[in-house]
Amino acid sequence: MRDPLSALSDAFTSFLFGKVETTRLPVRTSTGQAQAVYLPTAAPGLGDSGVIIGREVYSGKGYIYDPFQLYGQQLPAPHWLVLGESGNGKSALEKTYVLRQLRFRDRQVVVLDAQGEDGVGEWNLIAQELGITPIRLDPTAALNDGIRLNPLDPSITTTGQLALLRTIIEVAMGHGLDERSGFALKVAHAYVNETITQRQPVLMDIVEQLRHPKPESAEAMNVDIDDVRAWGLDVALVLDRLVDGDLRGMFDGPTTIGIDLDAPLIVFDLSHIDRNSIAMPILMAIVGVWLEHTWIRPDRKKRIFLVEEAWHIINSPFVAQLFQRLLKFGRRLGLSFVAVVHHLSDVVDGAAAKEAAAILKMASTRTIYAQKADEARATGKVIGLPRWAVEIIPTLTPGIAVWDVNGNVQVVKHLITEAERPLVFTDRAMTEGSATDLLPEDVRAAELEAEQRAARIEHQQRLNESSESTVA
Repeated sequence: MRDPLSALSDAFTSFLFGKVETTRLPVRTSTGQAQAVYLPTAAPGLGDSGVIIGREVYSGKGYIYDPFQLYGQQLPAPHWLVLGESGNGKSALEKTYVLRQLRFRDRQVVVLDAQGEDGVGEWNLIAQELGITPIRLDPTAALNDGIRLNPLDPSITTTGQLALLRTIIEVAMGHGLDERSGFALKVAHAYVNETITQRQPVLMDIVEQLRHPKPESAEAMNVDIDDVRAWGLDVALVLDRLVDGDLRGMFDGPTTIGIDLDAPLIVFDLSHIDRNSIAMPILMAIVGVWLEHTWIRPDRKKRIFLVEEAWHIINSPFVAQLFQRLLKFGRRLGLSFVAVVHHLSDVVDGAAAKEAAAILKMASTRTIYAQKADEARATGKVIGLPRWAVEIIPTLTPGIAVWDVNGNVQVVKHLITEAERPLVFTDRAMTEGSATDLLPEDVRAAELEAEQRAARIEHQQRLNESSESTVA
């Protein structure tokens, strides 16, 4: 029981000066003793339903992820962005993810394979393992009965055909079509669809109609026929490139018979296309619209559309707008779009910054492999990563990544089975300098070192945040 005099003194002091809080002296201790006070904790996982990715670095728990299972509960959209420098495991993650997803009967995957080695795409071995023949789009082979995709395929609606033709032309020209050129294209397309009914219309039909428009095309708008011909000249020259230029043979004929759109895996091998040429975004546009109208159907299947070198899509305003529309199928028809890029700066600083921001906003899952410090800070700022995660990114070793699933941020070690290893490590450029070049004991030592370094950074960061909040 307190001394009455002390109680009276405290009450009088509080009356004069206000309540006086007890000040506790700091306690010095060691980490060995403090660990009993601050018990280890781990952030909650994403559930136990879906595809196993690997394990969380800090807790050691298994890390399971599936956008279709999480959609509506923890994910507002099923789309996924994968970032990181070459040689850190992006390709291995994508391939094992697809192989594991295909174990579910209601899954179907399309891959745009823009990388390759030894004359084939890097997904070629996986396709062979599954008994799938890749759809190899090659300008040189196309002239010798190679694969063709027809932008005027009857399976694509007339509205979709016209939108695709406009996109192709705008990508090639680098600017939007003016009203007069757009009118010339529209009347040429309408005339071809109305008059050619015994076979599939092809691009040459559009080119010929632009060069030699019919009088009724001019009469519809009460203009001179020579004006309509002049308005369509630039459009005809652009489309002629697909007919008789460097892209000839791939799009200037009926769609190749035998492309199996019901196969569990469809691989478009684009490795023979120059990735830095205008051909790549044009090709992306054609494949995107063709898939939109022929592959995506309301049949309750869950579809994954994985795009390598996706900056070719997001960096072109016209193609990005097309893919924005495609992404909206994620909610209605069960489509998960997976975009793989090396640097976020390739996207946010490009010509399609506005469209890129919209696509990034739709990607509720972001996986970031090792990047340089400056790039990591820029990435963290754009996608809103916590500071401790940004500090860790430059220290990550191959196979370890920061996962941000709608704000649930974890450091995850991707695990590959022995059965998967020969299928996913098929490319020298992908494995060069990676952990697969090390002996098993060296791999584990490197993993432990990376985990310890990441844990120290996170611990120090949280201490700093704690001290800042105390001062505030």
